[in-house]
Amino acid sequence: MPSPPNGPGLYLLSSLVVRKALDDVVLPAFEVASGLSVRTEYLPTTILLEKVDAGAQPDVLIGTREAMLDLEASGVLAGGSAMPLVTSALGLGVAQGSDPPSMATGSDLVAALLGARSVAFSRAGQSGIFFQGLLLRLGIADQVLERATVLDSGFTGTALTDGRADLALQQVSELLFVEGIGTVVPLPEEFQQHTDFYLAPGPGAAGKAAARRLVDHLTDGPARSAYLATGLQNIGA
Repeated sequence: MPSPPNGPGLYLLSSLVVRKALDDVVLPAFEVASGLSVRTEYLPTTILLEKVDAGAQPDVLIGTREAMLDLEASGVLAGGSAMPLVTSALGLGVAQGSDPPSMATGSDLVAALLGARSVAFSRAGQSGIFFQGLLLRLGIADQVLERATVLDSGFTGTALTDGRADLALQQVSELLFVEGIGTVVPLPEEFQQHTDFYLAPGPGAAGKAAARRLVDHLTDGPARSAYLATGLQNIGA
C-alpha cells in the first residue's frame, strides 16, 4: 500500500490514471534501484489542484495537460517543466462473470446505458465531468442519472464489485486497477474522450537531485512499457 503523504522521502502527487502501473511496477523498481522511498497520493485532478492551491509541496506532480499548463502559467510550476507522459481513453467496465456490452456504435452505447440497472461514475473526476455532458448530448441524461451510482472520487469499479452498479465508467487504466473487474470496453470513437496527462517536478522539488531522478525514471522505457500494459498509450501514438 502507498505510504501517506507525510514523513521522510520523495512526495509524488498524481492523478489516479497511472496508479496501477506505478504501484505494481514503476515505483517499486525505482525504490530498489535508487534506495529512495516515495510517498504517493492519488487524487482526481480537480481535487489535486485544490490540494496544490492549499499549499501542498509535492516533489513530482502528474495531472492532466490542461491542469499542468495552468500551474505553469500561475507560477506554481516552472515554465516549460511539464512534459507529456501518457494519454488515456474512457471505457465501460463490468464485473467478472458479466457479459460486456457491445460498444461498436453510438446506438450500442445508448442501449448499454439505458439497459443498465445503474451506471457508476466519479463526480470529481475528468471522466465523470465528461460523462455528464455526454449524457446530455445523447439526450438520455434524466434516464441514466436518476439511477446512477455517483462517487465523489476514487475508482468507480468498486461499485461493480460491491453490487451497487452493473456498469462503471472511468479511464480504462483506472477500471483495470480494481480487482474483480471483468471486461473493459472503450467507448465508441465518436463519443470518446482522450485525455493527455503530463508530469513535472513539483513545487517541493527545488534543489533536490532525487526529484529529477524520479522524473527520469517515470519517463524511461520500462516505465512506459508498464503504462502500455495497463491500458494507457504514449501521447501522439
